[in-house]
Amino acid sequence: MSKYIITQDVADCIGCRACEVHCKDKNHSGPGAFYCRMIEVTSNESKVPSIAFVYLSCFHCEKAWCVDACPTGAMRRRDQDGIVFVEAKSCVGCKACITACPWTVPQWNPETGKVEKCDLCKDRIDEGLEPACVTKCTTGCLTFTTPAEASETARQAFAEQLLHNRR
Repeated sequence: MSKYIITQDVADCIGCRACEVHCKDKNHSGPGAFYCRMIEVTSNESKVPSIAFVYLSCFHCEKAWCVDACPTGAMRRRDQDGIVFVEAKSCVGCKACITACPWTVPQWNPETGKVEKCDLCKDRIDEGLEPACVTKCTTGCLTFTTPAEASETARQAFAEQLLHNRR
């Protein structure tokens, strides 16, 4: 498991897509390539239609299928923190990683003829900063954290909601 994750408070997200814009700006990703995406989810199950936005980026899997599928070793996983990234100079553009990923996280850049993907802004992390998508989130609904901290936060929020509902 990666040492880091990005969580989202769906209730606070307004779907402004600032995360996508700032990610593209920071990474200079090609046309049509999005390292993170806001997925619009709608429901018409009640009398009042509802909409929510769900953040999706790379999960930085412990056993990353994209890494296993890469024939050149361009798709790599950092030992120190589990971040999965593409070493561009080694990528031959075979797209095996795109096919292997069940979430289609690796993206094709037709301008470079190579695959790109979210690397959690590893250069920023190495400088002690958070990923661009998190720092530029309009509502602050994205959080850069560790899996343990995210789990503790979720348990605390659930307990507080239970307590609130009892009153």
